[in-house]
Amino acid sequence: MAENLALPGVRRREWPKWLKLPVLIGFGIIGFWVLVCLSVDFWPIDNPIDMVARRLQPPSFDHWFGTDALGRDVLSRTLHGARFSLMMSCAVIIFAVLIGSTIGAIAGYVGGFVDGALMRLVDVTLSFPPILLAMAVTAALGPGLENAAVAMIIVWWPIYARLMRGQVLSVKSREHVEAAVAAGASHSRTLLKHILPLSWSPILINATMDFGQVVLLTASLSFIGLGASPPTPEWGSMISEGAIHFYQWWICAGPGIAILSVVLGFNFLGDGLRDLLDPRSK
Repeated sequence: MAENLALPGVRRREWPKWLKLPVLIGFGIIGFWVLVCLSVDFWPIDNPIDMVARRLQPPSFDHWFGTDALGRDVLSRTLHGARFSLMMSCAVIIFAVLIGSTIGAIAGYVGGFVDGALMRLVDVTLSFPPILLAMAVTAALGPGLENAAVAMIIVWWPIYARLMRGQVLSVKSREHVEAAVAAGASHSRTLLKHILPLSWSPILINATMDFGQVVLLTASLSFIGLGASPPTPEWGSMISEGAIHFYQWWICAGPGIAILSVVLGFNFLGDGLRDLLDPRSK
C-alpha cells in the first residue's frame, strides 16, 4: 500500500525542534570557515602577499575574485584573512567571557559594597559607544591586531559581567543553594558547584551571537587603520584598500561576502542554541 501506517505504540522519529534549516546552514558556514583556517596553507592557491598577475584585473578563471591594486589574488587574501579575523575574534570572546563572568559572579554572590563598586565600573564602561571606546583604546595603545584585541576585550567584558551577575542573583536564592549553605558548604564550593553550572546558558548564547559582532568590529578598526597593518590579509583592511578603487568592485566583494557569511552563520547558530538551552522555548 502507498499509505504509511504507523504501528501502534511506535512514534515517528522527529528532528529536534532547535535543529532547524537556518541552524544547519549556520553549522555549514562556520564549519567551512573553520576548515579554511585549519587547511588554507595546503590549498592550491597563490600566496596572499605575492604579486601574481596584472593589477586591478577583474574576476577570471585564473583569479576568481580578481586582483587588487598590487596584483595580489583577492580570493587567496580572503581565505587567508579568515585566520586573522576569526582567530582574533575567538580570542576576544574567550577572554571577555572569562573576565566578565568572573567579575559578574563575584559581584552577584558577594553583594554589598563589592557588588556596587564592580557594577559602577561596568556602567561607566557601557556608557561609551562600543566602536568609539574601541577606537580610543586602540589609538592610545597604537595600531595593530594585538592592541585591537585588547581594546575589544575592554569593550565586551562588561556585557558578560552584567549577564552573569543577574544569573547568579537569580540562582543563589533557590532552595538547593540554601540547602548547600545550611549543610556547611564553603563559599567557593557553593558558587562553583551549585550556582555557576546553572548560570551559563545565557552566557553561551550571547557569546555565539556576539562572535559575528566582534568580526564586524575587528574589520571596522582595520578599515580605519587601527587594526591590521599592510600587507596582512585581514578582511577590514582589504575593504579599506578596495574602497580607494570604487569601480573595481571585486576587491571589496571577497572580504565583504566573507564577513556577511560569518555574521549570518553565528546568528543562525545562536538562534538554535537559544532554542536548545532556553526552557521557555520548549
